[in-house]
Amino acid sequence: MKFFLDTANVEEIKKYLAWGVVDGVTTNPSIIAKEGADLEQRIKEIAALVDGPISAEVVSTELEGMLEEGRKYAAWHKNVYIKLPMTPNGLMACKKLNDEGYNINMTLIFSASQALLAAKAGAALISPFIGRLDDVGQDGMKLIEEIVYMLGNFDYKAEVLTASVRHPRHVIDAAKLGSHVITMPPDVLGKLIQHPLTDKGLAIFLADWEKLQNNK
Repeated sequence: MKFFLDTANVEEIKKYLAWGVVDGVTTNPSIIAKEGADLEQRIKEIAALVDGPISAEVVSTELEGMLEEGRKYAAWHKNVYIKLPMTPNGLMACKKLNDEGYNINMTLIFSASQALLAAKAGAALISPFIGRLDDVGQDGMKLIEEIVYMLGNFDYKAEVLTASVRHPRHVIDAAKLGSHVITMPPDVLGKLIQHPLTDKGLAIFLADWEKLQNNK
């Protein structure tokens, strides 16, 4: 399973890259705005750190605008994936840009039918938003199960990227269901390593070692 960080914060990316488990980064206009960063400059900064897919999302809702933005973003670095919304124009842009050799991340996926269309249009990554489904009383993880099972019947190149992740349980459940990729906020990745019994056990070991040294 590939781990992506859902952030544009360079210091957070550096911190978790040091763990050796980060495979890529996803961004969106909201994340970029939160950092107060210039999109091109920040994507290039991230690309200099991360040797893996880096998603940059278009803001245009019109087909020609999506195509223009997508081509521009992809020219910044070979690892840039063009992030497109699951709309009719987004789907058409996905097909055209895929035919031109670009990598596409189709985002704002909320149904298996949307995922199937994205895969058929040539998306490299399909991003179902599980947390937002949970927020409206639906089972986000059930959608991951459906999409993974469905795509397993065919040879589409698309990988399932579980997105809108809120807590470590989402990560474990997505992994159990076979999601190829998961993108998470840095704080969720940080929580994956935490357990009070690990801390307690380490404290006991260190205390016992100190007693041994004092008795020499």
